[in-house]
Amino acid sequence: MHKKIPDTIRSEMEQLVAELNEHSYRYHVLDAPTIPDSEYDRLYRKLLDLESEYGLVLPDSPTQRIGAQPLEKFDKVRHAEPMLSLENAFSLDEIRDFDKRVRRLLNTEEEIEYTVEPKYDGLAIELSYRKGLLRLASTRGDGYEGEDVTENVRTIRAVPLAIPSGIAMPDEIDIRGEVYMDIDEFELLNQTRMRNGEQPFANPRNAAAGSIRQLDSSVTASRKLHLACYGAGAVKGMLFTHQSQFIEWLRSARFPTPVLVETVVGIEAAIAVIQKIEAQRASFRFETDGAVIKVNSLGMQKTLGAKTREPRWAIAYKFPAHQAVTRVLSIVASVGRTGVITPVAELEPVPIAGVMVSHSTLHNWDEVQRKDIRVGDTVIVERAGDVIPHIISVVPQKRSGTEEPVIPPKTCPACGGFTVREEGEVALRCVALDCPAQVQEKIVHFASRNGMDIEGLGEKNVALLHEKGIISHFADIYSLTLEQVAALPRFGIKSARNLIAAIDASRKAPLSRFLFALGILHVGEYAAKLLAQNFATLKDLYHVPVGRITAIRQMGKKTAESVAAFFRDEANLRVLDNLIAGGLTLVNPDYLGRQHGSRPLEGITFVITGTLPKPRQEVEAFIEQHGGHAAASVSKSTHFLVAGDHPGSKLQKAVQLGVRVISYAELIAMVKPKAQQQKLFP
Repeated sequence: MHKKIPDTIRSEMEQLVAELNEHSYRYHVLDAPTIPDSEYDRLYRKLLDLESEYGLVLPDSPTQRIGAQPLEKFDKVRHAEPMLSLENAFSLDEIRDFDKRVRRLLNTEEEIEYTVEPKYDGLAIELSYRKGLLRLASTRGDGYEGEDVTENVRTIRAVPLAIPSGIAMPDEIDIRGEVYMDIDEFELLNQTRMRNGEQPFANPRNAAAGSIRQLDSSVTASRKLHLACYGAGAVKGMLFTHQSQFIEWLRSARFPTPVLVETVVGIEAAIAVIQKIEAQRASFRFETDGAVIKVNSLGMQKTLGAKTREPRWAIAYKFPAHQAVTRVLSIVASVGRTGVITPVAELEPVPIAGVMVSHSTLHNWDEVQRKDIRVGDTVIVERAGDVIPHIISVVPQKRSGTEEPVIPPKTCPACGGFTVREEGEVALRCVALDCPAQVQEKIVHFASRNGMDIEGLGEKNVALLHEKGIISHFADIYSLTLEQVAALPRFGIKSARNLIAAIDASRKAPLSRFLFALGILHVGEYAAKLLAQNFATLKDLYHVPVGRITAIRQMGKKTAESVAAFFRDEANLRVLDNLIAGGLTLVNPDYLGRQHGSRPLEGITFVITGTLPKPRQEVEAFIEQHGGHAAASVSKSTHFLVAGDHPGSKLQKAVQLGVRVISYAELIAMVKPKAQQQKLFP
């Protein structure tokens, strides 16, 4: 049983939670941190230790942002008030017409007060707070019914888990906003996906939407998502009179709001703000495709009402896309680290939004055929988010008949090896192990920060070492000598020593990072961590059957097949053996069976109900540590219900379904030798 909690400990925990949330707000919302990351981590660990020792977790504790079990599906949620979409305007005259309609419906000649803000290109979300605590987060869906994505939204650091005390607070409030991803972070995510052989996201909006709709919240947490709050749905227990007043309340309650919100009188003043936003558009860190105008008075909004799916009191002005017309000079095949062969269009250089564009990645060969892009075609090119150029469409009227259709290559343009396409995939790959185009990318990936973390082995230095014939495989890194490196251009004795020291430091590494560094197809950081959790040593993976990997929850068939193929290739195993023999030491702090040397709960699903001697999170962690699965609800696939004092409705459902009910003591006994488990497995 946990200790009785002294008042001093509770006060200390409340202070730590308040302090950590304050620093998180300054870092993730204000972008103005006041302490280093190391100090935040120290405070966080201190809070975590207190929570573990005393079994108390405050509802707004930052430790509760991540940790829920992966979902099987998203539950449907009905919005208390519909989340309507906005009418679009594509010219300033349409904006003026909107103003005329508003004044006509309000039966006034006086100028209307409006608010104007950037239109974030992300995913609409609703945050429902009850008594100041975040209870639910849902997507817009069809406007009337969305999906429950609470666990994923909790991982977004800018989302308050609780409205701070000390300010006026509604009893209930549904706050609406946009989840988005910064452009720079979107590009980094796509680079990582392509290095891992995964399909890149088309744009930041798709990346944000895909991240929020992950069944595993830890995947969402690994991506840097942001939030901008701009509206309210149902509100009880507090009265707002103006949109601008509501925005000020959001700021005082520490919610992130749009980077710019201006209140003006008259439509011409609103148009001036639209033009201001458009002029600043290129400087924003996020994608914006327009500006939103709202009638400021909430009383007027209520009078104006809504059409079937659009409010009459707001409109979105869409900025003209940054496009240009140019010609396709050629379509070349580019080979990446995992052997994916990507088509790249070489264009007649054309200026778009102040940048000279001469290339456009076409993502895959299916897209080339779908859009019927031919060499010599006249095409419309757009810079999505003012950053990424892509071909929107062909201008068929400009064809002369000399344009050449493009056929996906049957052999690799770098090595001449055969190309293959896996069933159900769009990616075309070269499968030759000695393909030179993949060598440098593989070495850079191996040495990357999330891999073996060898500082000094970036693209330029790897290219130099490869060009000089010193390294042709990532295994060659550990044979480099100080003399070899010091003799290279741009290297002096000091920089050479630094590189050799970084290589030596990487000789001892966690198994999970080494598995990621190997660049196995479909194995990103998350899959590498799962493998390390389930295999104690590297050699445990040698000749591993596919079924052993698919038995790991959250590990898909494609990943399992890729891992099994890698570890049954004798050439790969010889490389790994040579690395170990050469002094590479792999440690595995992630292995879940390390404390007891076995996983006695492998393949068994548990559900917990009632009050147990340990906090629920600790019991779930215990189950997972020994190979079991802690589910949230009872179903036919549940093997055991662990029941404590005051069990809930799960007990009745377990009895109805014939699920075995056990005590906490019986759960603990299940991790003992099999001779002591016989009574539990008749």
